[in-house]
Amino acid sequence: MTATAYVPPVDRHTEILARARSVLDPVLRAAVATLPEPMQRMAGYHFGWWDAEGVVIQGDSGKLLRPALATSAAFACEGVPAEAAAAAAAVELIHNFTLIHDDVMDYDAMRHGRATVWRVWGLADAILAGDALHALATSVLTALLPPVTAMAAVERLESTVTEMCRGQHEDCHAGDAAGTVADWERMAMGKTGALFGCACALGALSAGANDETVARFEHFGRDLGVAFQAVDDLLGIWGDPAASGKPTGDLARRKHSLPIVQALESGTDAGRELARLYDGDEPLSADQIAGAAVLVEQAGGRRGTQLEAARRIRTAVAALPAKSGCGDLITLAQLVGHRNK
Repeated sequence: MTATAYVPPVDRHTEILARARSVLDPVLRAAVATLPEPMQRMAGYHFGWWDAEGVVIQGDSGKLLRPALATSAAFACEGVPAEAAAAAAAVELIHNFTLIHDDVMDYDAMRHGRATVWRVWGLADAILAGDALHALATSVLTALLPPVTAMAAVERLESTVTEMCRGQHEDCHAGDAAGTVADWERMAMGKTGALFGCACALGALSAGANDETVARFEHFGRDLGVAFQAVDDLLGIWGDPAASGKPTGDLARRKHSLPIVQALESGTDAGRELARLYDGDEPLSADQIAGAAVLVEQAGGRRGTQLEAARRIRTAVAALPAKSGCGDLITLAQLVGHRNK
């Protein structure tokens, strides 16, 4: 059976994410416990384990998609998910380091329905907390993997972080000049695709896969990450804040996300009207933001982004080897295409 022929059972993605959580949770908690205060408390708060005073709660700890990709890639390479525990923890730590820093850069006050770390502890401590999670990711790999594998894993992880910084820089400056769809693709590959690819590659590496196989899983993850960013851009305009736990604000910030770039490049009357709205520097009113969302849709930005996400998912799945064990990765790919948060 080829990878593309796989049809997942209903709710299979829930089982895959739960498996990843069971593999990840003890390693992640043990790693965070090694952090000094106040970084340990800030990290646990960010992960939804306790409140700002350290009282245990049942908070939202995120989707765990990247750890699930790591454990599923190990399974696809005829390993067991537990072999990818270090990889799962490392990519989750890196992901959350970037989230804490992203909230600082964007001055976002809410994540998962709670105040962000910088809103509770301040900008300086939030930056330090993110830095601590970055350092912890490397420590987990070197502590839990065989030396040769750990060396390769750390090198891949750190090159990924560098690529992510480049992508984040481009995202932060996307509004400084007229951007194109090609500019967006480069940004999305760095900001999001790189870590998705790294998660899959580290999972395969943990299971002892050869270089060619690792490369194929990385290709899968990278394209899936770009699809994820495309869907994220849709949610940044039309998402439900009650589902995502954070407000939609891409239009208010005049951000050049994919639906907006496609609308601006459309050559339509709606696209030109949107461009005039984006050329201003006065804060947009609620009515203007609502009107801008309509213009983006009329100019084809919403539909075009949906099509790009679907195309990237097809490309990702086509990169996988023809193994029945790849079914869980295909299920996760389908989840990316249909998520609402």
